Amino acid sequence: MKRFLAAVVLAPLFALSPLPSALTIPGTLSAQVGDGPRFTSAGELIRPADFREWVFVTSGLGMTYNTSATANPSPSFTNVYVNPSSHRAFMKTGQWPDQTVFVLEVRASASEGSINKGGSYQTSLLAIEAEVKDERRFPGKWAFFAFGRAAEMKDRVEQLPATASCYSCHSANGAVDNTFVQFYPTLMEIARRMGTVRPTFVDTPVPSH
Repeated sequence: MKRFLAAVVLAPLFALSPLPSALTIPGTLSAQVGDGPRFTSAGELIRPADFREWVFVTSGLGMTYNTSATANPSPSFTNVYVNPSSHRAFMKTGQWPDQTVFVLEVRASASEGSINKGGSYQTSLLAIEAEVKDERRFPGKWAFFAFGRAAEMKDRVEQLPATASCYSCHSANGAVDNTFVQFYPTLMEIARRMGTVRPTFVDTPVPSH
């Protein structure tokens, strides 16, 4: 989903309950049950207001899947969060249940400020994106959403079209069910133990230091 989420998830199953996690009420916002995705009656995803209270799974700095001739002088941080009920399910099964929601928060970086003398730290918000699993709503089970840049942030958006590069990238490269669990070290350990890593996934050994 655009270049940010395609680079992380993000980031990147089965239903936990016979009750739907999101009920759509005609002409109004969807009524939420649990911490799953919320949609408007027009099918727009409502941006979770409390996603920073969810489970934080990873953070990347300057990640890109495209070969670059020059290093980015101002790399962005990408923070990935997942809704708590889905994280609990993954810890038990190594799989993402229906109604899983990933949120990608993109922030600028800085290296000079306050008492910092080296490395980088996070600064202003740049963008927010999401990946949602809803087996009844989406033909491919998963869909991607971009809420826009910080200055023009939307509180609800339609899913990105199936032609967006994030769909093919996640499908081809995700370690577990369309998600980039290979970048979530504690969850990758769970997936390996549970045997849920995609058989065709090519794992790269982590360099030792």
